[in-house]
Amino acid sequence: MTETSELDDSFHVFDTTLRDGAQREGINLTVADKLAIARHLDDFGVGFIEGGWPGANPRDTEFFARAQQEIDFKHAQLVAFGATRRAGAKASEDPQVKALLEAGAQVITLVAKSHDRHVELALRTTLDENLEMVRDTVSYLCSQGRRVFVDCEHFFDGYRANPEYAKAVVRAAAEAGADVVVLCDTNGGMLPAQVQAVVATVLADTGARLGIHAQDDTGCAVANTLAAVDAGATHVQCTANGYGERVGNSNLFPVVAALELKYGKKVLPEGALREMTRISHAIAEVVNLTPSTHQPYVGVSAFAHKAGLHASAIKVDPDLYQHIDPERVGNTMRMLVSDMAGRASIELKGKELGVDISGDRELVGRVVERVKERELKGYTYEAADASFELLLRAEAEGKARTYFEVESWRAIVEDRPDGTHANEATVKLFAKGERIVATAEGNGPVNALDRALRVALEMIYPSSPSWSWWTTRSASWRASTARPPRPACSSPPPTAPVNGRRSVSRRT
Repeated sequence: MTETSELDDSFHVFDTTLRDGAQREGINLTVADKLAIARHLDDFGVGFIEGGWPGANPRDTEFFARAQQEIDFKHAQLVAFGATRRAGAKASEDPQVKALLEAGAQVITLVAKSHDRHVELALRTTLDENLEMVRDTVSYLCSQGRRVFVDCEHFFDGYRANPEYAKAVVRAAAEAGADVVVLCDTNGGMLPAQVQAVVATVLADTGARLGIHAQDDTGCAVANTLAAVDAGATHVQCTANGYGERVGNSNLFPVVAALELKYGKKVLPEGALREMTRISHAIAEVVNLTPSTHQPYVGVSAFAHKAGLHASAIKVDPDLYQHIDPERVGNTMRMLVSDMAGRASIELKGKELGVDISGDRELVGRVVERVKERELKGYTYEAADASFELLLRAEAEGKARTYFEVESWRAIVEDRPDGTHANEATVKLFAKGERIVATAEGNGPVNALDRALRVALEMIYPSSPSWSWWTTRSASWRASTARPPRPACSSPPPTAPVNGRRSVSRRT
C-alpha cells in the first residue's frame, strides 16, 4: 500500500463515512463494503479516510489489515479512530491504544472529552485527570511516529457550560503534539453564527490548528462546517451523502463543492470534482440506499427545471437559473414536462431526448396542449420520459406507432379454503397480423398480468422489457373510490442513467 497526495497539507478534507457514517440507522457495512467505499473515496481524492475503531470489533480490525494489503491509496491516508487512555492507566500499557498502533495506520484520531459534565459523569474522573489522559495518549502516539488528530467531543456544548475548561482540553492536545484539534458539535444543536464565533475565539485564545465536525440535527451541518472555515478552521470532517447517526453528518459533497467552487480553495485533485455525482451514487449503491434525488449538486433533481418561465430563460442562458454548470460536478441539466411547461420546456426536453422540434412552432404548440390535456385527465410526464417521448414522436410523425393492440384482458383473484389466494390473468391481443391468447399465474393480479402479457408478446417479440420498478397511484386528486389508477413502471436500458426511463399511463 502507498499513501500519497498531490495536494499540500494546508487544508484537510477528512472523511468519516466508514465510522461515523456507518452509525446511520439502516446502514450495515461488511468489510467488503468498507473496502469498496474506501476505494471510491480515494478515487474522489479526499485527504483522509477514517476506517473505524480497530480493536473495538473484529470487523474494523479486519478492515485495517485488508485495506493496507488490498488498496493502493493514491490520494488518501488511512486513519484509525480510538479514545484516550483509561483514567489512572498509562497510554503505553492501554490495550486499546496498543490496538491503534497495531492497526498500522500512520494517522490516528483520538476522541477526548471536552465537556466537564461528561468527564465527571461518563468517564467518572476528575477534570485534571482528563487533561492528563489527553496529554499522555497524544504524546505517546506521537513518540511512536504517528500523526495525531484529536476530536473534542461535545466541544460546543462544553464551551457553553465551561469555556475555560473546553479550551484547556484544546491546549492540552495541541501542546502534547496533536496536529489538529477538531471541535465537535456532537449533539448537532449549533447554528452557523454560533459556530463561527466560538471557532474564532478558540483559535485566537489557543493558537491550535482547528478542525470542525458537525452533526445535522438542526439541518445546519454543512453551513456550520463552512462557518468554521470562515472563522479559520483548516480541517473539515464529513461523510458521503451526509450519512451518520440520528439525522446525519456534514455532507462531504456540498462541502467540497462549496470549497472548490465558491471559496476557490483547491481541496481535491485536478478533475476530481467532475466525478462527484458518480462517486455519490456509487457509495449509495454500496450502502444499499437510494440516492437522494434532491441532494445539492449530485441529486438527479439538483438541476431539474419544471416551470415554463425558467425554461424560457435557460434556453437563452442556462446561468440565469443555475448557480453552476452541472457538468462541473458530473451532473446534468434536466427539463421536466408537466402542465406547467411552456414552449421552451417542450423544445429543450425534445432536444434532450433526441427529437428536435424547435423549428416547428405549430408542432411545439400542439405538444404543449396535448401535455396539458393529458395531465388534466390524470397522466403525469414529470418522471416519465419514455411516455413523453412516445407522445412527442406520435405528434411529430402524425400517428402513434402501434406494436400490438390489446383486444381484452382479465385478472382473477380466487380465495382458497386455506386462506391463500390464486391469481390468474388472461390477455388477448393482436400483433403482426396474429391473434394471440396467453394465460399466466402470478404473485398478485398485477404480476399475473405482467407474466401473461410477456407470454403473449414473446411469441412475436423475443426480447421483452424487464421492469426494475413499478407502482400505482390515483390518477385524480378528487376523493372517490371510482378514481382510475395511474400505473408507472421503469425499464432501464443496458446503459441507463441513474434515474432510468419511466413509462406512465393513466389506465390499467
